Amino acid sequence: MKIILFLTITLISQGYSARVSDAEIKSLSETLFKLDHNRATASELVIDPQTLISSSETGSEDDQSSRPLFKEVSSTLLSKSTYQALLNLLDNYKRVSGEAEDVTSQEEQEQDTFLQEAMNTDVGRELYNFLHSKDIYSSQSEFIQDLKMMWFGLYSRSKGKKLDSSGFEHTFAGEIKKGKVSGFHNWLQFYLNEKEGLLNYYSHSFNGPWTTYPDVLGMQFEWDGYFKEVGSAFIGSSPEFDLAIYSLCYITRPGKKCYVSLGGNTLGIQTYTWENSSYGDGKKYIASAYPATPRSSAI
Repeated sequence: MKIILFLTITLISQGYSARVSDAEIKSLSETLFKLDHNRATASELVIDPQTLISSSETGSEDDQSSRPLFKEVSSTLLSKSTYQALLNLLDNYKRVSGEAEDVTSQEEQEQDTFLQEAMNTDVGRELYNFLHSKDIYSSQSEFIQDLKMMWFGLYSRSKGKKLDSSGFEHTFAGEIKKGKVSGFHNWLQFYLNEKEGLLNYYSHSFNGPWTTYPDVLGMQFEWDGYFKEVGSAFIGSSPEFDLAIYSLCYITRPGKKCYVSLGGNTLGIQTYTWENSSYGDGKKYIASAYPATPRSSAI
């Protein structure tokens, strides 16, 4: 019976990829890009990328930018419901691997609010409708529950029994592991920490071809004394857009590089599965997700 169940789960997992073609992923991602009405405009977000370095220089830990990356972020942008929902989540985590997370009832409610707000946008509805049309999810409530488990379900990165991490914490909030910044692929978290004086922007080794937001940067920075060699992130995207693009790629191409199309430009999204534990009928948690730029890393 266990063997049959394992085979069924495996076939379902493989079927997700088989049901969604590369062309469909590119087409849907273009649609999501166009539907991201909550993205930042040039008047709402002003950045100062400063020094561009080569890929061979990313490990130098040399601060080559004297000014912050973010010059201006509009309060109107930050007051939007999905932005507020994400901001409420970012202070919920102990960033050092090995320190167990204690999820309070309020924090769990904040998770639910973030997912519901994201699904109430055109981006969220379009993603669900597509996955529903492929018979991957039978209802929006099923989809939201699965998103909650794959993103917020806890597991241990410290090779112990302490539940100290999740895909959301790693990708959106960032962690410290073995003396280095791990994850940290969200521009709002970058902006908040830079504003509070906890983050020092050094340089960038990649700047995407986009002339409007969302853009993509591969950045070097120090986070409260810890270095990140290449932290890639969308810049100026809405929280629902990040969640949708990463989830689309994880659901359809888990643990692989997934190619999306945004404004006519192709971008690779790298996801990783957490292989050491699972939820539901053998489903895997997200380990990491980020825009794949030269030498970008989940580490």
